[in-house]
Order: sequence, then C-alpha cells, then structure tokens
Amino acid sequence: MNFLRTSLMVTLIGVSSLMAKPTIAILATGGTIAGSGTSELKSSYSAGAVTVDKLLAAVPAINDMATIKGEQISSIGSQEMNNKVWLKLAKRVNELLAQPDIDGVVITHGTDTVEETSYFLDLTVKSKKPVVFVAAMRSSTSMSADGPMNLYNAVNVAINKETAGKGVVVVMNDEIHSAREVTKVNTSSVNAFASPNSGKIGTVYYGNVEYYMQPTRKHTVASEFDVSKLEDLPRVDIVYAHPNDTDVMVKAAVTAGAKAIVHAGMGNGNPFPLTQDALADAVKKGVVVARSSRVGSGSTTLEGEVDDAKYGFIATTTLNPQKARVLLMLGLTKTSDKKALQKMFLEY
Repeated sequence: MNFLRTSLMVTLIGVSSLMAKPTIAILATGGTIAGSGTSELKSSYSAGAVTVDKLLAAVPAINDMATIKGEQISSIGSQEMNNKVWLKLAKRVNELLAQPDIDGVVITHGTDTVEETSYFLDLTVKSKKPVVFVAAMRSSTSMSADGPMNLYNAVNVAINKETAGKGVVVVMNDEIHSAREVTKVNTSSVNAFASPNSGKIGTVYYGNVEYYMQPTRKHTVASEFDVSKLEDLPRVDIVYAHPNDTDVMVKAAVTAGAKAIVHAGMGNGNPFPLTQDALADAVKKGVVVARSSRVGSGSTTLEGEVDDAKYGFIATTTLNPQKARVLLMLGLTKTSDKKALQKMFLEY
C-alpha cells in the first residue's frame, strides 16, 4: 500500500512539473507600444503613457502560457533613450536572469531606438536565457493597434526553448530578428523592421515560433563587455557625410569631448576630402575614428578608397552607424587601442 501511495505521489509530482509554466519578466521602458492618444484615427499620441500593468492587461492570453512579472524601468519615448536607462536596463536584466526562477525576459520599447538598445544588451547580457525586445508602430489607442499581438508573440518567443543561446532578439510584425542585424527601415508602416545584410532569423505567427538561422557573431555570454560597475559610457558622436561637406561637425565633436567619432560616409564609408582631413586631425588628437556608411546595407571595408592605415581609421564592417556607435562606446570601456577596437568590429 505504501509503495502504491509513493508511486502515485511521484507520478503526480512528475505531471505537476511538466505542467509548470515558465516565468517571464516583462520590463517596460515606454515607447509607442505604451502610447496613448485622443483618437483611434489620428497618429498623434503620448509615448510611454500606459503603465506596464495596463499593457499586460490588454493581452490576458499571455498568462495562460507563462507566469508574468511586470516591472516599469522607464516611461519615455525611445527618442529619449540614454546611457542611464541603458545601464539600468542591462544591470536589471542580468539580475533577473541570474535568478533560477526566471526563464526569460521580454522588454517593451519604442521603435525609434530599439535597434540600439537591443544591440547594447546583446553585448552586455551575461546569460543564454531568452531576451526578447518588442515594440509597436501604432499606439495602444489606435485602431488595429499592433502592440498586443506583438507582445503575445514576444512572450511565445521568450518561452520557446530554441530562443536560448541566440542572443538578444527583436520581435515585430510576426518576424524574429537578431539584435545585431535589425534596423528600422520605415517611419510609419507596421512592416518597419528588417535585417538588410542577413534577413530575419525566424518567424512567429499567432505564437507559433519557427527559426531558420543562427546568429554567428559574438554576443551575451561570449562577450567581453561588463557594465556591472559602470555609471556612464564614453562619448561617441556620429557625423553624417554629404556632398560639399565641411570640417565643422568633426571639429565640434572633438571640441565637445568625443572620445570617438563614427563617420557615416558615402558609399563604402567615403568622406568628403575636407571632412577626411578633419577626421585625420582628430585621430592625431587621440580621438578614435570609425568609418561606417549611410547606405543602409553592405560592409564598410578596410583599405577601400580610403587608406585607413595612413589616416589611422578603423572600419565598422556590416554595422550601421548607430550600431557601430554602441560597440565603440563599449569597446572604449576596455581599450583605446585601434587594432584591438578593429578586432572587435570583426568579431561582434
């Protein structure tokens, strides 16, 4: 009798274990997904006006698949994103993922800078557990708001075992993108995100997750960057190239105290001659100069039309200017050696 009772208890415990729901922490930062407007048919709204509890209440189905723990990190439009919030978010995500009872993190964010914030966490999170960014192009009060479905899909991606180890991902419009590759390509369409150089790594359709590719660059647990003790990040400015350019913006960045400049050059990262001279002078003053491109896809290669060795420039490979800035900020917390920084752009 005791044997049967013990066997029954073991069986029940096993069934209970199989039925246990994963626990997902949802961190809200603001953005359009938490935006609120006065009309469902107007594009004007206030970003970050909806609190995390109301955001989650709009998608009750996520509670059927996971135990949800919501937390408000900030309540801003992502055009207001800054180093302080980045560091706070990265530290909090690392704290949560270190807890054995947390199976993954979903972060709600504005679309304007989600590509930079997600890449920052891709380089600073120290866990293989899923970290999923999600956003929306229409506010919560818009007709046919895309936020609820995006959030539902994001939670499904976060509880999917295949997401683990893929680094930070971004879920938008039924697509899953690697944080390193994704960028915003449209100002207003719900189909606003793409990964021009690699394509999406998967899809999520009404919660059904399928992966096609694996990110290959170093990220998360393989990353050397540690923000646990950082209170701020080095200043890195972006200078955008154009015909008939000048040296004004480069000189202004140097005067303002920039430790590095990312030059969003024409074509394969090419600067206007006067601007190139100013960038070379900046290098002589100890400022790191990284060549990127304003084109939007492709690689900014070493030793193309520009003699990088001569001028002391580094090349950002396939990172666009805004993502190159993120890597350079973190790289400068480790070293200012140009060869070491160039190696980072080849590995991350």
